[in-house]
Amino acid sequence: MNGTGTNKGTHPSAGSTHPVIVVGAGPTGLLLAGDLAEAGVPVTLLEKRPHQVSNLSRAFGVHARTLEQLDARGLADDLLATGSTITRLRLFRRLSLDLSTLPSRFPFLLITPQYEVERLLEQRARRLGVRFAYETELLALRQDTDSVDLDVRNGDGTAATLRAGYVVGTDGHRSAVRRAVGQPFPGVSVITSLFLADVRLAEKPDSVLTVDGAGDVFAMIASFGDGWYRVMGWNRRNEVPDDHPLDLDEVKDVTRRALGTDYGMHDARWLSRFHSDERQAPRYRVGRVFLAGDAAHIHSPAGGQGMNTGLQDAANLSWKLAAVVKGQAPDSLLDTYQSERHPVGKAVLRSSGGLVRLARAHHPAVRALRAAVTALVNTAAPARTKALAQITGIGFRYPAPRGAHRLTGTRIPDVTLAGGRRLYEALRGGRFVLITPATVQLPRHADPDDEPGTRPAVEHWAGDRRTTVLVRPDGYAAWAQDDADTAAVEAAVAARFTSIGRH
Repeated sequence: MNGTGTNKGTHPSAGSTHPVIVVGAGPTGLLLAGDLAEAGVPVTLLEKRPHQVSNLSRAFGVHARTLEQLDARGLADDLLATGSTITRLRLFRRLSLDLSTLPSRFPFLLITPQYEVERLLEQRARRLGVRFAYETELLALRQDTDSVDLDVRNGDGTAATLRAGYVVGTDGHRSAVRRAVGQPFPGVSVITSLFLADVRLAEKPDSVLTVDGAGDVFAMIASFGDGWYRVMGWNRRNEVPDDHPLDLDEVKDVTRRALGTDYGMHDARWLSRFHSDERQAPRYRVGRVFLAGDAAHIHSPAGGQGMNTGLQDAANLSWKLAAVVKGQAPDSLLDTYQSERHPVGKAVLRSSGGLVRLARAHHPAVRALRAAVTALVNTAAPARTKALAQITGIGFRYPAPRGAHRLTGTRIPDVTLAGGRRLYEALRGGRFVLITPATVQLPRHADPDDEPGTRPAVEHWAGDRRTTVLVRPDGYAAWAQDDADTAAVEAAVAARFTSIGRH
């Protein structure tokens, strides 16, 4: 537990430099702040809202790659206990993806509300010593080559100027950090009018996630797990502004037309309209300021990729920022956050936008394209595998230097190591893990008391693989080589840890 004393937290100190300030206490900011604290980097998390559990979040699905990242932090099993899993994800009426074939420990989609993800990440962040400052609003920031000054307003109306070594904006699609560094947010509205409703149902749906559409309407029902259900819907013939009144009768009508029944919905506790944009900031790094999650990119809800992409941003940036702050890596390492994550955000923008456009197909030519895509994915294994990898996040790879081993930049799955340990257990604590054949005998190096980032833990394959792989804390291969002897592995790791870990 940190020393905030109350849920509101205390005003952050203006008299010293904070190594890192994270702005925005959603899932992305919480994971990032927790990772930094676990690496030994003091971090302050600012949030303009009061501290409270909110049901306003729209995310309900946690994909396989995100669950793998949470597993590397010891949180996946606890999160699984909060929801239910589905092994088939419906995209169109005739197109669904079989998630049970995923090469992952988590071959499914976990249906659980976003607030459960936030709850676990906040508990971890507090346990690790993250300093929270709720009701603290960013007004402006200025930076030079050495630091960033943030002008903030506290909940009691007082103003202060904070100084930080680095700032990360995880403060959503209306990001004050993004505006403060002058980053545009180009894009378009994909769906101009959607509605959300939290209701009770007289009849229980067959699945924890029910999705379908018919003609000009679409609806989705997801279970909170406590008797309440979230309904999302769209009606092509009633696209109205976000502030247009919404009542339960409209929700029931659209749901009946899309799903064939409204399940006897009643007692709406919340009704709201919103529109869905697809936008992306051109630069995720501006000097000492970074953008992540919805502050950097927003997508259509198709495929449930928004929150998941933001959490992957945090996992990529956190270990790099910790290494640079602690003097274990050069500042240039932070540039790889842009080169690795911006293309992923762009790909998700493309895929989620494409899905929603095909789902809304009205013109005969687009309907024909949807039929062709459906047939291709349903019948061609490579297309199906690619679609699964894209939507679940397990298929993304990062750029590798010319001539690098084929594994460099790829996600390393949760392989079993010698002794029965799993890779994602070995990654806990934000460590690099070196996996070698049993014939390569190196000192074990890291142990639970070692400072993260100083040297890799050494593990052996459970089988007879001949490849040596250095796995980054986010589960991607930093370096690999086939049939390397002990001397070659020692030299390669020493060379790489000169810039990313070991003194």
